[in-house]
Amino acid sequence: MILKYKGINIFYTDQGKGNAVVLLHGFLENSSMWNAITPELTKRNRVICIDLLGHGQTECLGYVHSMELMASVVEFVLKHLKIRRSTCIGHSMGGYVALAFAEKNPDALKGLVLINSTAVADTEEKKKNRDRAITAVKNNHKSFIRMAIANLLRPKNRKLFAEEKKATIKEALKTPLQGIVAALEGMKIREDREVLLHFTPYKKMMIIGKKDPVLDYNSLIEQTKNTEVKCVEFPDGHMSHIENRTELTTELVYFIEKK
Repeated sequence: MILKYKGINIFYTDQGKGNAVVLLHGFLENSSMWNAITPELTKRNRVICIDLLGHGQTECLGYVHSMELMASVVEFVLKHLKIRRSTCIGHSMGGYVALAFAEKNPDALKGLVLINSTAVADTEEKKKNRDRAITAVKNNHKSFIRMAIANLLRPKNRKLFAEEKKATIKEALKTPLQGIVAALEGMKIREDREVLLHFTPYKKMMIIGKKDPVLDYNSLIEQTKNTEVKCVEFPDGHMSHIENRTELTTELVYFIEKK
């Protein structure tokens, strides 16, 4: 479905009945990334998938899509649907958006799940890498996308999940240049929200890929220390929804239903 927000189209899907679950995709992805998982979740829940700014069928809104700006889109969709409380689940960049949403709307959450994501801000080195990525995107965004997606999977899984990789690249290639750059700019300037893992009343879970090429495993473990965050480790890379789909779906169903 399409909603108008500040003059642009926002796309979302709304399926099932029960407790509200909001799914937020990552960078270069869109709401279709959840297609293999939603059938299980919609059995007992109302599942809302949102295309974030500059991704999927949602248009761009300026040249920097900050995590706060993306979170305001999530807020807008949920308000339109009259959903007051939900479990928010974000993959990678979607996790950053979920954290920004959680910071602004602490009473709107029943639970928060970060899948292959982190609550800490970019390091100086990571910020430089974002700038390099922006340059690479502007030079040739198609080859940037193909390489970026392939590199998110654990090396041995690139052949094993060749079809899924191909489908993910196909979807990613629909992302406009402006949307890619605006998201990179937004991720680069995002705030550190590690405090939310410690001092928030709702249940929390972090899904970690032990061989995630993008995120530092030790940093993720450190973030969950002395917290009530449930920490689930998978043996693979950054794409748990592909590389560990069955296990991830089981963990999500259990987390959502747990009181």
